[in-house]
Amino acid sequence: MSGGAVPRLVIAAPSSGAGKTTVATGLMAAFAEAGLTVSPHKVGPDYIDPGYHALATGRPGRNLDAFLCGPQQVAPLFLHGAAGADLAVVEGVMGLFDGASGKGELASTAQVAKVLRAPVVLVVDASSQSRSVAALVHGFASWDPEVRLAGVILNKVGSDRHEELLRDAMGSSGVPVLGALRRTEQARTPSRHLGLVPVAERRAEALESVRALAAWVREGCDLAALLALARTVPELPDRPWDPAEAVAGGATGSHRPVVAVAGGPAFTFSYAEHTELLAAAGAEVVPFDPLRDERLPSGTRGLVIGGGFPEVYAPELSANAPLRAAVAELAASGAPVAAECAGLLYLSRSLDGKPMCGVLPADGRMTQRLTLGYREAVALGDNALAAAGTRVRGHEFHRTVLEPGAGASPAWGVTHPRRGVEGFATGGVHASYLHLHWAAEPALAGRLVAGAARGAVPVPGAGPA
Repeated sequence: MSGGAVPRLVIAAPSSGAGKTTVATGLMAAFAEAGLTVSPHKVGPDYIDPGYHALATGRPGRNLDAFLCGPQQVAPLFLHGAAGADLAVVEGVMGLFDGASGKGELASTAQVAKVLRAPVVLVVDASSQSRSVAALVHGFASWDPEVRLAGVILNKVGSDRHEELLRDAMGSSGVPVLGALRRTEQARTPSRHLGLVPVAERRAEALESVRALAAWVREGCDLAALLALARTVPELPDRPWDPAEAVAGGATGSHRPVVAVAGGPAFTFSYAEHTELLAAAGAEVVPFDPLRDERLPSGTRGLVIGGGFPEVYAPELSANAPLRAAVAELAASGAPVAAECAGLLYLSRSLDGKPMCGVLPADGRMTQRLTLGYREAVALGDNALAAAGTRVRGHEFHRTVLEPGAGASPAWGVTHPRRGVEGFATGGVHASYLHLHWAAEPALAGRLVAGAARGAVPVPGAGPA
């Protein structure tokens, strides 16, 4: 079977809260436990669900976001992630037809399903309905004839009698029922202010949850029918995305500058393609944990600090004074430092009154207000990450604020109802609330690595962890 014909399913729902994540993760785990190589994917910009997908399958969770990367990149990125897989399971976002606000179907699960020519299985919360479920499914099945709604999984079924009523109602709908899942505490995963608690913060418990979800799905779903459905897909005509092609050569010579990438429980938000692009551009990518490591990796000449939950770990991050000093020293040397959201806060003077790295003349604090949404942005000047005029699409997702929100040299000019500039771009530092997907603009990775390759001898604060 060619890579373009990898069996695939899209797991969608009428709305958020129906159980897409638990069902999709359970299916991934159940098929993986059955011996299949399963490729996990998530529609949209979410970082947390792919962590559970990776735990369920043993492969990196991959995002498919038609707003951040463009619809033309969805299939190539899918094929890149699904290479060598027996089955790909794609978890949707929000409701099936919900996408970027005011942009029609853009970035919706329906759009991704059409691009991938993949059958959709609708997860329906049946807890408060019986015959009405058929009317709901009929509406979703007929809304867009280009979307192939090929099956339904009934979730939160209360009893055998409830299941019987639901199946009777669905009998004349023309859409087969491929599963009926009972209400269970096994399907609950702890949440907080930005969604599920990431795997990195509860790995042992998360592993048990995933195993329980696999058993729950095996008991309630027709796995053979789901796999047979996944195998009915046509071949995709696209070529897989290739990070080496995307960066077109990268740094020259045998020297591979060390680019340190923050990880651990406080910095869990990262797309797998970012490290692949950094490596393809010529970097030696070395992870480190700001909660544990007191030094940057030996030879560090560039630094990437992605998103996560620094507000949860502010006391521990602040207590690691040696690493904070090393980060500040690296930034002062002019080495390229790219920080997103959590990284932006870590580089600030303080977060909720706790001292941070002091690289940026700003202070962060937690609030009750959620800032969420897609953004379009342009680089206002040349900086360590982007050339002047570079246009990108990003995503914001946080309950913190930084004051001031932009420096004298902002990172971006943004389309936003309340502000026109955002972030900090000074020296080698580029720090912003915007989450970007570098596969949409691979030159960002190439520019950062080139800057690291031009760097001087590593600063004294970098050494063996």
